[in-house]
Amino acid sequence: MKLFENIYNKCMQAAEHKRAPSILSALSFAESSFFPIPPDVMLAPMAMRLPNKAFWFAFLTTLFSVLGGVAGYAIGYFAFDLISQWLQTTKYWESYIHAREWFELWGVWIVFIAGFSPIPYKLFTITAGVMVQPLIPFIVASFVGRGARFFLVAGIVKYAGPRIEPMLLKYIEWLGWIFVLILAIVIAWVSMH
Repeated sequence: MKLFENIYNKCMQAAEHKRAPSILSALSFAESSFFPIPPDVMLAPMAMRLPNKAFWFAFLTTLFSVLGGVAGYAIGYFAFDLISQWLQTTKYWESYIHAREWFELWGVWIVFIAGFSPIPYKLFTITAGVMVQPLIPFIVASFVGRGARFFLVAGIVKYAGPRIEPMLLKYIEWLGWIFVLILAIVIAWVSMH
């Protein structure tokens, strides 16, 4: 059974769907304020399948990610009291406390780092609203950080994707199971600490 090859093929088919840009935009918006899945998982296959539109997809991802970041900011600014008790019962509370400390140290520019890195961006958008960070610098830092990340992903996939796809398909099952094993080890390690 070729589990990961089937998943890969379904992702590639979905990337060509006429509604894929709309779904990518919605995913980008949601991930910046509340949803856990990063838009890269959709951006990369779309950029690989339609390389001539890779940078358009990166732009859409950036734009809607920043708009979602503004929604996250609004959640922090207007509704944090409604979610704070729930947040304290989750694993995110400690991360929220760290995000506050980083804002105190770096100001709104920590949003640039969070936007570019795999750190959960939504945590910083909500925290920026809680701490009433200046909105315009927040938006600028978000555009620069998120844009750098998504245009980098789109560019790498656009130029390297067609060359590495045959090798990826050859070893996709091994790579998929190695990823599952690493994920299981990380989950086990995190749950023990």
